[in-house]
Amino acid sequence: MSITYKDAEGIRGMRTACRLAAEVLDFLTPHIKPGLTTREIDLLAAECMRKQGTTSATLGYQPPGYPPYPASLCTSVNNVVCHGIPNDKPLKKGDIVNVDVTVIKDGWYGDTSRMFVVGEASIAARRLVNLTYEAMWHGIVQVRPGAHLGDIGWAIQQFAERNGFSVVREFCGHGVGRNFHEEPQVLHYGKPGTLEELKPGMTFTIEPMINAGRKEVKELGNDGWTIVTKDHSLSAQWEHTVLVTESGWEVLTLSAGSPPPPAFVHG
Repeated sequence: MSITYKDAEGIRGMRTACRLAAEVLDFLTPHIKPGLTTREIDLLAAECMRKQGTTSATLGYQPPGYPPYPASLCTSVNNVVCHGIPNDKPLKKGDIVNVDVTVIKDGWYGDTSRMFVVGEASIAARRLVNLTYEAMWHGIVQVRPGAHLGDIGWAIQQFAERNGFSVVREFCGHGVGRNFHEEPQVLHYGKPGTLEELKPGMTFTIEPMINAGRKEVKELGNDGWTIVTKDHSLSAQWEHTVLVTESGWEVLTLSAGSPPPPAFVHG
């Protein structure tokens, strides 16, 4: 599959789908408290999508070698790196949870995720969540025509490792548009000036998975999806879908409830 470049109509479609994905997270935000189960988060999101007129991209999603994914979103708690399947275990005070939403609207896919701190969490957990958010934005601000994918990965890796964290290697960002996963792959580590050159009309996710401990991960149990840190350390992830514009970048997955960009971001 080659990279797809979105024209004006495609960009309009992506803006709508991505905004709606972010609005699902806005809707969920006040509900995520101690005692809520991740399955209840999933049910709330499914109802929100129904009212929006969107479809979950994850429900029934089955890439080669995987079982069908059984939920409308992913919920990754504490040491779960990604692809956590919603279940009946209540969230407890101090948990951190990533909620990853992808919706389909008029054939376009919008993909985004946020971290939520459940009640009062430890200083270490909050630091990981906050600095992972900053790491994503360090990648986003590299985006402009003529830059390279390696510039994004390098910026994220340097920031994360400078703060004592590690970057997961096995999972990465990806192109998104008429398909859930398109080219290119967007690594969250790398070297400046390497990999694909960025050109206007590209749309892709930047979604670093940052571990408090070592970078190694493993599959949990036998559900075919859940990935956890090998050393049981906490993991955090944030995700935006980004458009390469004629002069720089546009974050498509922004909504009224999106956390503001860090102070260093101008664009």
